[in-house]
Amino acid sequence: MIMYHVTWNREITGTPADRLVQTLRKRLPTGWKATLTRSEAGGLDGILEVKGPDGSAAAFAVAQKRRLDPRDVPRAVLQLQGTAGGRPLLLVAPVLGPRTRALLRDAGASYGDATGNARLVLERPAVFIEAQGSDKDPRRQPRALQSLKGPAAGRVVRALCDFGTPIGVRGLADKASTPLGSVARVVGLLDREALLERSEGGRIDRVRRPDLVRRWARDYSLQTSNDVVGCVAPRGFESVLSGLRGTDGYSITGSLAAARRAAVAPGRLAVVYCRNPGGLAEELGALEADAGANLLLLRPFDSVVFERTWSEEGLAFAALSQVAADLLTSPGRGPSEGESLLGWMEGHVDGWEA
Repeated sequence: MIMYHVTWNREITGTPADRLVQTLRKRLPTGWKATLTRSEAGGLDGILEVKGPDGSAAAFAVAQKRRLDPRDVPRAVLQLQGTAGGRPLLLVAPVLGPRTRALLRDAGASYGDATGNARLVLERPAVFIEAQGSDKDPRRQPRALQSLKGPAAGRVVRALCDFGTPIGVRGLADKASTPLGSVARVVGLLDREALLERSEGGRIDRVRRPDLVRRWARDYSLQTSNDVVGCVAPRGFESVLSGLRGTDGYSITGSLAAARRAAVAPGRLAVVYCRNPGGLAEELGALEADAGANLLLLRPFDSVVFERTWSEEGLAFAALSQVAADLLTSPGRGPSEGESLLGWMEGHVDGWEA
């Protein structure tokens, strides 16, 4: 039987620390103890001591936050470091989103929330606990934008990836051809998630573009956001490319596009955005098929896929920001190919900007 000694007080009872200790009860081996007490040190909310069966022990400096967005992580970690007295850091909040958790992990801080997310790391005694909870606070009524689903969000993400900074929200709205209100809501979400940096006047000074594409890929999907028609081109892959050279109103995405820039194998599947999949299939001599497709024709979620394209050898390719998002949400090797492309783009600014 796992034994614990848990001490509570009015400041701590009923907070996310409660759920964190419940997680510890499930994860620590028999003979280990966890003690959560009110801190006597100024600036701390608590001390969580973990003691092994051999008597070795270590204590976390605990800070509780009503809310911890990604942009708040550096300041919260710095504040806790200032009062921790050399102890390892533990931040708790009602809910910690995926990016907040990633930033805390990168900062070397442990964390826990009321939904069951937890990561606690100690060197001595040796402890590593990681648990998955929810990405959303079940008690919170959504007010601000929470998702990057839909054409408006996609256009804003694409504009932030394809154009340089600094840029104002109104200028971004012009670049994205999207209503100012929609742009402001998307920018607010990205600001909260620390995917961009803004000046005091609200101007966007920096965009973390690889992370922005990854975040978009959580809500966007190549196969569900677009209408996909699978086809078989009887005359083979090269006949598809040859036929595309004689037409317009399309853009190539997927590994075939990525291979032109990054160390990605082109594969044997062409993925092409077009306005009329049925018409293009007929023009290319391809047959619609449920299985064995070597050609996917996509009616896009938005016409932005035809904007800021680039050409090579008489072929039109989607912007690399779009290609990367498509690969990250593709089956098979797609996600790893998307990461390879993003790695190449990080070292080539001209791979991003229109």
